[in-house]
Amino acid sequence: MDRIEIGLVGIAAALILIAMRMQVGVVLGIVAFLGIGALTSMDAAWGILTAIPQKFIAQWSLSAVPMFLLMGYIAAQTGLTKGLFASARIFLGRVPGGLASATVVASALFASASGSSVATSAAFSRIAVPEMLASNYRPSLATGAVAASGTLGSLIPPSVLMILFGIFTETSIGALFVGGVVPGLLSALIYIGMITIRARLDPTLAPVHEHGHSREDIWAAVRDIWPLPALILGVLGGMFAGIFSPTEAGAIGAGLAVLIALFRGSLTRASIREALIETAEGTCTVFIIAIGATMFSVFMGLTSVPMALADRMLGAVDSPIAVIGMIAVLFVVLGMFIEGISLMLLTIPIIQPVLQGMGVDMVWFGIIMIKLLEIGLITPPVGMNVYVIRSALGSSVSLSEIFRGAFWFIGMDVLTLVLLIAFPAITLFLPSVML
Repeated sequence: MDRIEIGLVGIAAALILIAMRMQVGVVLGIVAFLGIGALTSMDAAWGILTAIPQKFIAQWSLSAVPMFLLMGYIAAQTGLTKGLFASARIFLGRVPGGLASATVVASALFASASGSSVATSAAFSRIAVPEMLASNYRPSLATGAVAASGTLGSLIPPSVLMILFGIFTETSIGALFVGGVVPGLLSALIYIGMITIRARLDPTLAPVHEHGHSREDIWAAVRDIWPLPALILGVLGGMFAGIFSPTEAGAIGAGLAVLIALFRGSLTRASIREALIETAEGTCTVFIIAIGATMFSVFMGLTSVPMALADRMLGAVDSPIAVIGMIAVLFVVLGMFIEGISLMLLTIPIIQPVLQGMGVDMVWFGIIMIKLLEIGLITPPVGMNVYVIRSALGSSVSLSEIFRGAFWFIGMDVLTLVLLIAFPAITLFLPSVML
């Protein structure tokens, strides 16, 4: 076999092993190791295997990953996210479908701090869904809102996906953070708009039960909700103002979370211990996948598959929009079966040469890619957020009901995606002004 044939066999083997539910980082590492050995020699493969992990982990920019994870886990463990749903409910309760809209707002804030869509879906399955069901909301709307809004944390900075995309494509992480703000807010507003219109057209979907709230209730809600917005604004504001870099922002955020928790009297040894354990576990998971993906990138470079693909596509298609459309279809299909970080790192070595050959702005494409990964979290048959909600709720809501509710939000995601592709300025205007 020639180099390209070996590369195609390696890609097929990786996809088959991932479909068999093997750990993605391990699969990518093994396939890359054997492929490099076949292309060069086993001694060379061993040399790359021993050199890449140390070289990869030594990158200064990667320190942002455990720091942002630590910030989110401290916020969750010390109760900085407490009261998000109740506060959003007070301010949006009178709007048609207000509880579902409140879930979107609260989940987006929680997910942006925790950095985990799965954790957000699990938390709001227990917080928001019972409240909506008790208010006679249709189960499909209640669960669909939780499943979809938990994905917004990937798009609203700070985001671990953005950090990894920036590192692997050598794109400015600061530009990605700034570029994700408007698309993230746009996604949330489109969700809320859809909920409001549907609830107004069909009042049985989401009955309005909220009455007026006293000033004391409103003030109590503000006291409950201020720590998390203050934390996020402190991190992003300092970064956008140039006070510290995106890499340093993670450590600043973790320190700020500790100070806010200390001020509120919710910082305990147990909460710090749990946050550190969860951070270590999350960091190890991300790094194992990233190291495997780095080896896979080396393997792909040796096979010349990415360059051959780029030449073929550049010869057949001359429109970046058409190429991005094809990539979008590929991501939606693969996203049904492969987790977000794994899918991103698996495909970057293959599609990046194509995009760069066409002069595509990688900040713009990075936000589009993250939006596609969000869609995969709620798309059957393996919508991870949907199964998390099903597990948390038990038999009270069927799996088909949750997916039925999620399809409305998938439609809104497609609308957002079309807008982002058709109007790149939605993503690129803010980075061009601020950076």
